[in-house]
Amino acid sequence: MFTRTKKRSLTVGAVLLASTVAFTLAGCSGSSSSGGSTGGSGGDVKIGLITKTDSNPYFVKLREAAQAQATKDGATLIALAGAFDGDNEGQVAAIENLVSQGVKGILITPNSSSGILTAIKSARDNGVVVIALDTATDPEDAVDATFATDNTAAGVTQGKWVKATLGTTAPALVMLDGTPGGTVDTFRHDGFLTGFGIAEGSSEIVGQENTNGDQTKAQTAMENLLQRAPGVNALYTINEPAAAGAYEAIKAAGKTAQVTIGSIDGSCTGVANVKSGIIGATVMQFPAKMAESGVDAVVKFAADGTKPSGFNDTGSQLITDKPVTGLDSKDTTWGAENCWG
Repeated sequence: MFTRTKKRSLTVGAVLLASTVAFTLAGCSGSSSSGGSTGGSGGDVKIGLITKTDSNPYFVKLREAAQAQATKDGATLIALAGAFDGDNEGQVAAIENLVSQGVKGILITPNSSSGILTAIKSARDNGVVVIALDTATDPEDAVDATFATDNTAAGVTQGKWVKATLGTTAPALVMLDGTPGGTVDTFRHDGFLTGFGIAEGSSEIVGQENTNGDQTKAQTAMENLLQRAPGVNALYTINEPAAAGAYEAIKAAGKTAQVTIGSIDGSCTGVANVKSGIIGATVMQFPAKMAESGVDAVVKFAADGTKPSGFNDTGSQLITDKPVTGLDSKDTTWGAENCWG
C-alpha cells in the first residue's frame, strides 16, 4: 500500500466541458468524465479523484460512485490513479496536474500516508480543499477532512470474531499484514490485536509477514510460515486477496479445518469466499459512501466556501455465516446484497 516509488508514463484522459483533452503523466493514470450542469455549462465545478490504483475493484467502485455523485451534483470529475499500489510519486504528479487544471477539491486515497504531505500542502495553499478517502494521512489534519472506515474498529471486530471462534483453544496466531508505514495497515493490525486480546510481541503470535495486500505474495508468505509454524490455528489478514492467497497455501498443506481466517474488505468476491468457507468472516467497508460524501463536500465548498473537517466514519459491518455471541453480524445473503466490486 504505501512507500515504494517508481516512474511510469501512462496516459490520462480528461473530459472538460464538451472537449476531450489528453494528458500524459509520469507515474499516474486514470480517466475522467463530466457530469451534468445545474446552472450554466456542464462541469463548472471540477473535482479531482486520485486513487491508489485504477484496477483494484475497491477503487473501481469508489471511482464509479464518485462519478455518479458528480453527475448528480452537476460537477466534472477528473479521475487519476497511481500506476501501482505504493506509487507515491505518481500521486504527487497527479495532485500537481489537478491543481493546474483548476479543481475546487481533490479526493485522494494516499499511497503514502506521510510521503504525500508536501504536495497536499501545496494544493491547499492554492485554495484547493483536500479530502482523504479510505486512508488517513499522517498526521490526520494534513487534509481538510477524511471520509473512511474506522480501520481500528474494523480490526477490533475481526480480532474479536477470530478469538471467539477459537473458543478455549490456545491461540497460535499468524498475521499477514499489508505494507509497513501506512495508516490502514497500522490501524487494522493494532485493532485486531486489541480485539483478540493480546499485545504486540505476544508469544501467541507465531508468525508475521508483509504481503502488500497481494494474493500471490500472501500465498507465498503463508507457505513459508506454515513451514515455521505448522501449528497455526488463527489468521489475521489485511484484506480479502491476502486471505484468499493464504487459504490456497493452507489448503495445499491440508490444514483448512485447523485455521480460522478473518479479513476486512466486503467485496463481492470476499463475501462469496465467506459463503464457501474460504474465509470465516470479513468486515465490510462502504467505499461508495466515502466517494459520495467527498464529492458532496467539495460541491458544497464550491457553492458557499464551507469546508469539511475531521474524521468521518463511513461505517463497517461484520459478515459471517458463523455468528458469535456479543458481536453484531450479518450473513452472506445480506453481504451479497450490499457488497462492492
